[in-house]
Amino acid sequence: MSAAMSMTRNTLLASVLLMASAMPALAASEADYKAAFAAAETAEKQADQLRNRWTTTEARLAAAKKAASSGDFDAATAAAKEAEALAKASIFQATSEKERWKDLEIH
Repeated sequence: MSAAMSMTRNTLLASVLLMASAMPALAASEADYKAAFAAAETAEKQADQLRNRWTTTEARLAAAKKAASSGDFDAATAAAKEAEALAKASIFQATSEKERWKDLEIH
């Protein structure tokens, strides 16, 4: 991975983490969790279609399921929202770098 691509990915990941940490801390219900998880799964399926699934997204989805199964819907909802943000970041990466690599090619 080139330095420019690595820097872009690091910036993107930092943005995702900032967005996830800025979410309000309100008590989440099971319905909130289910809605957040469905949105995350939809985004992850889009990333999969672009062949750009991130293992960090999968880990956050698993954490959301685990938290929900223990009844901690605050943590489950937060993890699902983080998973959605990560999936959207992977979609952005796949679409933006689809042609950008040509700019980095040595001629």
